[in-house]
Amino acid sequence: MFKWFKDIFSNEEENIEKKEEDILEKEKEEILEENEPIFTEKEIESLEIKSNYNEPLMPDEIEELEEKFEEFEELEEKIDEIEEQQKEIQEEISKIEIEELEDAKEDIEIEDSFIKVEQEENIEEEKPKKKSMFQKLFDGLSKTRDDVSIKINTMLGAYVKIDDEMLEDLEDILISADIGMDTTMKLIDNLRESIIKEKVNDPAQVIPMLKNEAKKLMNEELDNKVKTDAPTIILVIGVNGVGKTTTIGKMSNNFKKEGKKVLVAAADTFRAAAIDQLRDWGNRAEVDIIAHNEGSDPAAVVFDAISAAKSRKTDVLICDTAGRLHNKANLMKELEKINRIIDREYPSANRETLLVLDATTGQNAMNQAKTFKEVCDITGIVLTKLDGTAKGGVVIALQSELQVPIKLIGVGEGIDDLQQFNIDTFLDAIFN
Repeated sequence: MFKWFKDIFSNEEENIEKKEEDILEKEKEEILEENEPIFTEKEIESLEIKSNYNEPLMPDEIEELEEKFEEFEELEEKIDEIEEQQKEIQEEISKIEIEELEDAKEDIEIEDSFIKVEQEENIEEEKPKKKSMFQKLFDGLSKTRDDVSIKINTMLGAYVKIDDEMLEDLEDILISADIGMDTTMKLIDNLRESIIKEKVNDPAQVIPMLKNEAKKLMNEELDNKVKTDAPTIILVIGVNGVGKTTTIGKMSNNFKKEGKKVLVAAADTFRAAAIDQLRDWGNRAEVDIIAHNEGSDPAAVVFDAISAAKSRKTDVLICDTAGRLHNKANLMKELEKINRIIDREYPSANRETLLVLDATTGQNAMNQAKTFKEVCDITGIVLTKLDGTAKGGVVIALQSELQVPIKLIGVGEGIDDLQQFNIDTFLDAIFN
């Protein structure tokens, strides 16, 4: 629009100039016609130049020029108005663009929030649900269950009635599950008596009856709860490599969750890196560790730990010990010395002596238990690594033959995967 007005104004100026030139040319011609030329060609050209600049315009020309200038001023005003309108329009366009950008930004933010929520929901869905204690036990005993329950069900499916041959096959399966010869013979003999007494002939009834007989052998009256009433001292024993340090860390974590104040004594001063490993578990479980240098007297560590437990009003003091079965005499002396310190320094404390065994060793775990039982008074057994073995049947043998309660079992590597043992849930998990 502005360019158009500018072009019009330029054309008007050119027209005025041309008209002026025409008037001068006409006047010159009239003078030449009336009078003889008195000027040379060069003088005439000079006169034309002067007249272009100095000769006054006629009144009508002045009036016309004034009108043109008025028109020009009006054009300038219109141009100013148009430019102002253009400016207002541009401002409106800018406002609209800003609003559109803000709306687009809001839409993007809303879309991003929906995407974020959807992603969070997907993450929630992808996160595995927290397993119950029974589910952890059930999953952890999958290898034992596959080796026992599936074989038993397959075998029973091949029989239409209960007979001696079927019981012999059942006996072989139980022995292969590391239940042990003595415990297996007792189970089969008791099962046979119950079958005759109750006049059962359906093989489908064998598994419930077998679970019941196993429960009787394991003696459900044994106390399988770890003492934690303040003050309590728990002595943890076992050979190297069975998972004593890990068990202590997991126990500490469980007791802390129950609201107990826990302290740990690193009295296994003979095994390299035992103290450092215990410190790592102490950090994970957020419990304090009382430790001396490697090679120190274990009884001295326990003495200092008891003093600290008293001053800090600790609920549970857990004492790690060295595991050296190759020399029973030294092991016995060491444990006797530690027990004397406890009797003298903390006679009012509740006492627990927990033997840690590796379930993957099967009947070898039974031999270790018998050896330790000869040198100290075991109040309970902790069975680790049940999730990594098909020899879970050793649980039945340990409790039935030793008559020592299994108090804790490890069914995973996580810090929460140490749980209290329960006969019913255990038997349900392997005979399912």
